[in-house]
Amino acid sequence: MNLIRFLLRTPSRRIAVVASLILVLDQLTKVFVVWFLNREHEPYVVVPGFFNLVHWQNTGAAWSLFTGNNRLLALIAVLALIVLFLSRHHFDSRTLHGQIAFGLIIGGIIGNLIDRLRVGHVIDFLYFYVERRGGGIADFPAFNVADSAICIGVGLVFLVTWRNEGAAKPAPSQG
Repeated sequence: MNLIRFLLRTPSRRIAVVASLILVLDQLTKVFVVWFLNREHEPYVVVPGFFNLVHWQNTGAAWSLFTGNNRLLALIAVLALIVLFLSRHHFDSRTLHGQIAFGLIIGGIIGNLIDRLRVGHVIDFLYFYVERRGGGIADFPAFNVADSAICIGVGLVFLVTWRNEGAAKPAPSQG
């Protein structure tokens, strides 16, 4: 219990704990995928017609944009980490929600950056889709824990900012 209190004592430690948890979870799930889904594009059906575990190697960004630009995207990730560090006060890092958001984003960026540097691509494995009646599928690009953490962190930043802006508006004066 004292270790937990020590780790969570300051905002920067809370951010580091969240980022570390995301990083460990992300890398462990990717090791699992590589071990058990070792053939690319051979899915493991979890919920037929809706959700598969896959092993896709993405050298691009979201939705496979900029495919084949792994080094450039790794450089952008490093620059993003630097910019995020320098602008961390904009994340309202004094609040727990801001610290969690910042930790999620940092952990996610580092998780995907490790993939880019270690294996030359990001490992995506969560694949949601819906089979259409007339044939074909409507799908969402495969993603991973790091991608999820980044999206949740950014969403949380928006919510915190929206809530803070709403609270900062002065009440209309009664005439």
